[in-house]
Amino acid sequence: MPLRTRARRAITLAATAGLATFAVTLPPADATLTGVAHWYEPTSPQANDSQVNATGAPFTGTQPGGSVRGYVDAHTHLMSNVGFGGSIVCGATFSPNGAPDALRDCDSHGSDGSTGLIENLTNLEGKSSFAKHDTAGYPTFKDWPKWSSLTHQQMYYKWVERAWRGGQRIMVADAVNNNVLCSLPVQVNKYSCDDMDTVRRQIAETKNLQTFIDNQYGGPGKGWFRIATTPAQARQIVAEGKLAVILGVEVSNPFGCTTKLGVPMCTTGDIDRGLDEFKSLGVSSMFLCHKFDNALCGVRYDEGTTGVIVNVGNFLNTGEWWKPTVCTGTQHDNTIANTDIPNDVLKHLPAGTFLPVYPKGPHCNTKGLTGLGEYALKGMIKRGMTVEIDHMSTKAAGRTLDILEQYKYPGVVSTHSWMDRSYTERLYRLGGFVTPYGHSAGEFAAEAQDPGMKALRAKYDVGLGYGMDMNGFGGTPRPPLMARAEAAPSTSQTHKSLTATAGKGISYPYTALGGTVMDRQVTGQRTWDYNVDGVAHYGQVPDWVQDLKNISGTPIQDDLARGAESYLRTYAGARGWAAGPNLALNRPTTSRSNEWAPFGGLAAAKATDGRTDTRWASGNWGVDPQWLRVDLGSSQRIGRVVIDWESAYAKSYQVQVSDDGTTWRSVSATTTGDGGLDVAVFNEPGRTMPTARYVRVLGQQRGTNYGYSIKELQVYGS
Repeated sequence: MPLRTRARRAITLAATAGLATFAVTLPPADATLTGVAHWYEPTSPQANDSQVNATGAPFTGTQPGGSVRGYVDAHTHLMSNVGFGGSIVCGATFSPNGAPDALRDCDSHGSDGSTGLIENLTNLEGKSSFAKHDTAGYPTFKDWPKWSSLTHQQMYYKWVERAWRGGQRIMVADAVNNNVLCSLPVQVNKYSCDDMDTVRRQIAETKNLQTFIDNQYGGPGKGWFRIATTPAQARQIVAEGKLAVILGVEVSNPFGCTTKLGVPMCTTGDIDRGLDEFKSLGVSSMFLCHKFDNALCGVRYDEGTTGVIVNVGNFLNTGEWWKPTVCTGTQHDNTIANTDIPNDVLKHLPAGTFLPVYPKGPHCNTKGLTGLGEYALKGMIKRGMTVEIDHMSTKAAGRTLDILEQYKYPGVVSTHSWMDRSYTERLYRLGGFVTPYGHSAGEFAAEAQDPGMKALRAKYDVGLGYGMDMNGFGGTPRPPLMARAEAAPSTSQTHKSLTATAGKGISYPYTALGGTVMDRQVTGQRTWDYNVDGVAHYGQVPDWVQDLKNISGTPIQDDLARGAESYLRTYAGARGWAAGPNLALNRPTTSRSNEWAPFGGLAAAKATDGRTDTRWASGNWGVDPQWLRVDLGSSQRIGRVVIDWESAYAKSYQVQVSDDGTTWRSVSATTTGDGGLDVAVFNEPGRTMPTARYVRVLGQQRGTNYGYSIKELQVYGS
C-alpha cells in the first residue's frame, strides 16, 4: 500500500445482471483452450445494481500443455473499507441492498466534502485542505470514484466482476491497514485500529463476499468469485474460468511486532501463534514489514512529501525517526526529503516536533532483517507461505534473499515495484514472480518492455502481471487523453515525459482476452470512459490492458496472459518445498589452521556440524591465504555452496572444488565480500553445475583485523 503523491494506475469493473439462464461455449478466439464448462448468468441478481457491460462467456479450461491462461493482479486491497478503522475508505465492496447502499460517501466528508481531511490531503490533483466534492455517490457519481481520489471505494464487487470478465483470473487480496492514519485525532472510527484485528475483519468480509456472490449464482460453490487456500484449488478455479482469490496480509505491525524506542513488542511465541492463525484463516502470502520499521525488518523509504508524512507515522508508531545512512553500494532505498512537515499534519503533533535533517542521498535504511525477522521468515518457509519482499529495506531484502537462496525456497514475489530492481534476477532464479505496479499505461508498458526485464522473463520463462494496489492509497492510472492534452502545448522535457507515459487511448467496444466484448462501463446514471476517466475503478482494468495492447501490441497481452500460470508456479513451489540434503553435514572437514580453544571448540569440524552456535576460526591471523575444506565422500553434483560467516569474514575469497583434494579449480570468487550469509549458486539457466568430491573456501584477504571464521559451510546438490 504505497502512499504516493504521483498518479498511478487504477482500474475498476462492473457487471451486468441478466435474468435469463443459458449455456454458452468457448469463443473461437480462445480455441486453444480445452475443458470448456457451461457458464450461466446469475439466477438471483441484485436489483438496483451496477452493469458489467461485457458480452460473451468467460473463457475456461487449460491449454493443451496443462497450463492455465489469464491475467493476475498480484497486489490489491479488496476490503479496505473495513480497514483503517472503517471510516477512511468510503463505500462498501458489496451490500445486500445493492449499489445505492454500498456506494455512499463517508459521513466525515460532510454535505459538501470540505471536512474530508484525509481525502483532500491525499488527492492526486493536489486539493486544498478544505476542498469540496460532490458527496452523492450513487447514482450520479459526479466526483467519485476517480483516478485522483484515494478514499472512495474503487472495488465494488460488480466492478471486480468486469475485470474478471475482461480476462483476469487471479487476484491477491491483501488485508491492509495503517494504524497511525487510523488513530489520527480527527478520526471517528467504527472498528479497532489494531493491525491483527483488521486482518481478521477483512478476511471475514472477503469470505462473506464469496457467500454473497454464490447466493446469486445458485448456492455454495456456484459463483465466479472463489477463495483459494492451496495452489491446486487456485489452478482448478482458473481452469474453470472463474476468479481465484488468494488471501494476503500487508500491515506494519504483524503479530504485534512493532518496536517502542527500539525495544521489540513481540516474541517468537507471538510470531508462531500469529503465523498459525494466518494459516488457519487461509492466508497464503504476507509482508514482514510495510510502512514503518518494526521488530522484524526495516522498510524501504517513501520519497518526497509522502515520505515526510510516513516518517512522521514511523515516529508516532515506534517513537523513533527513520535512521538512514548514505548508500555506498549499488542498491539503495528511496531518498528522504529534507522539508518541513506539512502544516495539516504538524498541527496534530506535539509542540516542538521537527523532522531530523538528513544527509544528501542516496539513502539506505540502516535497519535490515532482525533476528525476530529471520525467525518469522523461516516460520513462513516452514508453513509454505509466499514471502512478499516489497517494502523491505534493501538491507533487509538482501538478507531475505540470502536466506531464501540458502534454502532454495521459490515462494517469493515482488508485486508492486517496491523492490530495488537489481534484485530481480535473484528472485527469478529462485522461482519467484515479479509484477510491476499498475502505472499509467505508457509508464507500465515502458517498464514491462524494458529490454533487460524482457530478457530476464525470457531467460526464466515467466509471464507478466500487474499490482494495481487498488484502495491502497497508491493511486491509479490517469486519463490518457488528459495527460496527452497537458503535454500537447509544449515540447519541454516535462511535457514529453507526460506524453510518453500517457497511453494512446482505446476505442469502444473492443474484444478482450478470450473473446469477450467490452463496452463503456455503466453504474447508475454514470458512464465511465477510460479515455477521459483513466482507471477510476477496478472495472476499468480491462480498458487499461487494452491501452497497453495499443501501445505495445499483442506481445504484451500474451505476456500478461501467461501471468496466472507463472504466479501459480511460484505459489505451488512454496507449498511443495522440502529441504534438500546438506552434502557437507558431518563430513570430514579440515583447515589450514584453526584458532586454539579448549576441547577443540574452534576446529574445522565445527563448521559442518549443522549448528550455528558453533564455528571454525582460523589461526595465524596475520597469514593469508587460509582455507576450510570438506570431503563429500564421493563425486557429487554441486548446485549451491552456503557460507555463514561469523563476524570475522573474508573480503576476498574463492569457492573451489577438486576431484582428488590436490588439484583445485575456482567456481566462484569475490573481492567485495561483506560477511553475513553468502550463497554461491550454480544451478541456474545457462550454467553447468560443477561435479567434485571436495569443496573448499579459500580466504585470500580478511575483512577484519582478525582471521576467518565460519559458522556453517553447507553444500547442496540442487
